[in-house]
Amino acid sequence: MNLSSLKPAVGSTKVRKRVGRGAGSGLGGTSARGHKGAQSRSGYSRKSGFEGGQMPLQRRIPKFGFKNINRVEYKAINLDTIQALVDTTGVTVITHDVLYQNGLVSKNDLVKILSRGEIKSAVEVQVKGFSASAKAAIEAAGGKAVVA
Repeated sequence: MNLSSLKPAVGSTKVRKRVGRGAGSGLGGTSARGHKGAQSRSGYSRKSGFEGGQMPLQRRIPKFGFKNINRVEYKAINLDTIQALVDTTGVTVITHDVLYQNGLVSKNDLVKILSRGEIKSAVEVQVKGFSASAKAAIEAAGGKAVVA
């Protein structure tokens, strides 16, 4: 083997298509663009959503609904999840940081405790919100529900 015998791997290179170089090349005349129309012209670029002049889909379909910019989105954590966390880690005070360290919420999530499942341990839970039934269940188990 020497430098003069090196070649690229088979199939890794293609021959460039030279258009507009005479009829004998097979790609002369219209340069493989067909006849007339926008796509045959230089500078043509298809707009996204353009359907050849037909009314495009995004204009045929009616608008509906709205996005409430004042909506506050909470991450729901249920009582059975809290009980499982207490059973595995043994913590007695559950805060946003504890939930974050255990991978249950993201850093900027607002957390609300909901009442699916049951809680048997007396724990203090400090998060942004509680459902009324979840708060009652935590306090019935001897714990505290603190809005932090």
